[in-house]
Amino acid sequence: MTDTPFVVSAQWLFEHLSLSAAAPELSQVIVVDCRFSLANPELGHQQYLTSHIPGAYYLDLNKDLSAPVGQHGGRHPLPNPDELAKKLAAIGVNFQETLVVAYDDSRFAFAARLWWLLRYLGHDRVALLDGGFSGWQAAEYPVTDVLPTPQIGKFVPQVRQDWVVDIETVKARKDLPGVVLVDSREGDRFSGEQEPIDPIAGHIPGAVNYPWQEVSSSQSYLRPMTEQRARWVGLEQAEEVLVYCGSGVTACVNLLSLEIAGVHTGKLYAGSWSDWCSYL
Repeated sequence: MTDTPFVVSAQWLFEHLSLSAAAPELSQVIVVDCRFSLANPELGHQQYLTSHIPGAYYLDLNKDLSAPVGQHGGRHPLPNPDELAKKLAAIGVNFQETLVVAYDDSRFAFAARLWWLLRYLGHDRVALLDGGFSGWQAAEYPVTDVLPTPQIGKFVPQVRQDWVVDIETVKARKDLPGVVLVDSREGDRFSGEQEPIDPIAGHIPGAVNYPWQEVSSSQSYLRPMTEQRARWVGLEQAEEVLVYCGSGVTACVNLLSLEIAGVHTGKLYAGSWSDWCSYL
């Protein structure tokens, strides 16, 4: 991996954007707005058009960070790597060079998907904005409705295929010694008490529950390193940690937490519960 931080502060980002404005030729920071609402898929883009961090581009969970939905594969299948690479190049991201700073307003729920996807494509220079858009606004840094111009970057992905598992792999490996299956959803969805999105409630047999919201505070600030490590006590020696959620999105927040805690064996079950229950 690189020495890229997992998160950057609003102050850090403001100072680097100011530096970029003064000397564009030195700029290697691209900001991406990932705001999204599962309940209203157009809301995030509307919010972006109204007000965003100056210079930020927008990538949509459904249209950019996922592939079209099929019968199986879950509600947010992974995007085609080459198509995503073209979109990243079009906003000025140079492979393994540009630092991408992603933000949302949902406790990293959607920005972490981009964080994970970039690293899955072999680009480790990506960080999340601590506190998200609300934290930026609370610090009274500038916002704008001006859309940035397309750029020309060069992004040739080197996909880390072994970072992803499918349903057959989960079935074959989840009960093996040294393998832990982590469900990232809220406790009442894990227990099957409620299921607001998918047609069947419950969880994959053998899974343990680590709700993704535990990674951050209610104000979208990353919890301290000590708390991230404490969350995963007992999993440090796991051969594989297979992580899922409803559709492979918020699971990325737990994969972030695992990395912060120094556990590098996390893999994403991309289809997640929405794929698993499509076979039931």
